[in-house]
Amino acid sequence: MAGLAENWIVNHPAKKSALWVGLRPVQHGAPLILLILSSNTQAKYSGAVIKMRGMRVGENSFVKGSLIAPILTCSVALAGQPSSVPPAELVRRAVQNEIGGNGSSNPRFMFKDERKTAHLWQTKLLVETSEATAGMVIAQDGHSLTPQQMLAEDARLQNYIHNPDEVKKKNKQEKEDTERTTRILKALPDAFLYEADGTQPGTAEVGRPGDQLVRLKFRPNPNYAPPSRVEQVLTGMRGYLLIDSDASRIAEIDGTLEKDVSFGWGFLAHLDRGGRFVVRQADIDGHHWQLTRMELSFTGKMLLFKSLNIRSSDTFSDFHQVPPDLTFAEGVELLKKEVAQMAPTSASKPQQHDEPVAERVFARN
Repeated sequence: MAGLAENWIVNHPAKKSALWVGLRPVQHGAPLILLILSSNTQAKYSGAVIKMRGMRVGENSFVKGSLIAPILTCSVALAGQPSSVPPAELVRRAVQNEIGGNGSSNPRFMFKDERKTAHLWQTKLLVETSEATAGMVIAQDGHSLTPQQMLAEDARLQNYIHNPDEVKKKNKQEKEDTERTTRILKALPDAFLYEADGTQPGTAEVGRPGDQLVRLKFRPNPNYAPPSRVEQVLTGMRGYLLIDSDASRIAEIDGTLEKDVSFGWGFLAHLDRGGRFVVRQADIDGHHWQLTRMELSFTGKMLLFKSLNIRSSDTFSDFHQVPPDLTFAEGVELLKKEVAQMAPTSASKPQQHDEPVAERVFARN
């Protein structure tokens, strides 16, 4: 904690310092005016919260009061009030961070995916590898797999290991999905018109605990021209975003189609009015943001003939970082070890029963 003259207290949370230069950040966040002291530094003075935009100092440095005026550019707002940054700029900054956070150099994780559909309730253990994501079903309808089901699951994964072309095909599909997702993200600042709609606290599942999430309502921008069929879906959607303004990350997107739309996502599709999706993400360990929830509810047609009926909910949890250079085969072995360690615990717990509620069109296994 550093002191700024009398009556000034600067909160300097550990591991949240970021160096900013000019109008572009060196790491994290979005553009600010000069240099920023910390990505979440605040000075408390006379009941107000003053966002500090100024020189970076050491974690335990003291700054004389005479240096404050010529160095810092401050914007004062009452604690808990919405950010003074224009809504569209908040979105643009968050999108920059989301795209930067999806690079190939980012850490890889093992995690659980509990998927519920109209006909299925399934839990998978997944691990991200350097070749593709490997996934193993570990429960069906709230029950551990039978020996026969475990053998079938192992045979499915062994088929990938013994057929490298299948792994390459899987990797290609994952890259294409990532590219389409990036296109959608890049379009968000321009595809919609945004309006501030209050704030709410972050949680372990949405945003970051202790941070304020800025709620922004959005509606289609009539002047937006989609550059491809991928972005076409945005022209008929309205809803809201939750943005963690401290971290400059999107914590939640909730969108509903207000009209029928056509779009392309590796295939041509038509989606009916009333379709809805919800995507949530959170800071899982103080450093990394991951998806924690996805809900899809759409009807329509695929390739203009085949009916499309998507009702799914996915809950992602239990994230554990894994080595970045894991091969697919090594990832499968890691999954097996994890499942073996989980087995005694699972056997000792009573089974829970729930009604499946949704179905997802894109698998993440």
